[in-house]
Amino acid sequence: MANTAFAPNNATTVTTAANFIPEIWSDEIVASYKKNLVLANLVMKMNFKGKKGDVVHIPAPGRGSASAKTATDAVTLIVDTASEVQVSINKHYEYSRLIEDIAEVQALNSMRNFYTSDAGYALAKQVDTDLIQLGRSSNGGAGTNAYATGAFIGGDGTTAYVAGSNNESALTDAAIRRTIQRMDDNDTPMDNRYFIIPPSSRNTLMGLARYTEQAFVGDGNAIRNGEIGNLYGIPVFTSSNCDTTSGSAAARVCLMGHKDSMVLVEQVGIRSQVQYKQEYLATLFTSDTLYGVAALRKAASVGAATSASFFALIVPA
Repeated sequence: MANTAFAPNNATTVTTAANFIPEIWSDEIVASYKKNLVLANLVMKMNFKGKKGDVVHIPAPGRGSASAKTATDAVTLIVDTASEVQVSINKHYEYSRLIEDIAEVQALNSMRNFYTSDAGYALAKQVDTDLIQLGRSSNGGAGTNAYATGAFIGGDGTTAYVAGSNNESALTDAAIRRTIQRMDDNDTPMDNRYFIIPPSSRNTLMGLARYTEQAFVGDGNAIRNGEIGNLYGIPVFTSSNCDTTSGSAAARVCLMGHKDSMVLVEQVGIRSQVQYKQEYLATLFTSDTLYGVAALRKAASVGAATSASFFALIVPA
């Protein structure tokens, strides 16, 4: 008697397993996305998933002051008309590939691994780019173009950077301390600060003895992506996705700030969809995300611009 348990019609095929394949792709893409995020992991994040609407209104109350209490008198009431920050959910980015049947049949699994990793990286880079470019409005900047105003050169952290003149100078410890002071002068909380630098600035730091001794410390087990050490109590992260200035094609922008300086609102997180296109005998794979970003507290961030060997600081109003 034949054993029907191993008959061909009982085998697991691409068709019967189709519902599992998109989940594998999606899981791999989400993992890659989270792995490649830098600034998005450091700023305020709001979950707007599943909710309707295209604008999020975030109250922005002003700081209050303590009042002296006079015996027998009533307390002093603080009057504050809170402003708001509006976050438009208007950034919809996608990553799509059309995979022909012949390629899917003949290619190694590494092809899928590449596509899922590349999709996660591309979407993560776009989210980080939109956040990083919020620094363009720092210190009276236009906010729409690459850095052109509001910078201080890295030589002293005080001399203004002039767009087009290329007067940026090499990074010094004095400039870093001056930038931290600007954060302090703006009454920015000491905790939850960050400093994001491009690879060229990391190279500069590694050439300064002070930061190879005690001032620049990393535990080797950084949880957050890109973290390479600590400067005067501020975690330092390196990213190849730093912004640029308009004054020099080679100038790159770093960013020092606080968690509350920016906000990322996600309405649709990373999702993946697969659809078979018979007319092409191929599978259409798409991963996308829908979100919005906004500067929440401009005085709680400090920008920086650097080239292969130069550094300039940009401070918010």
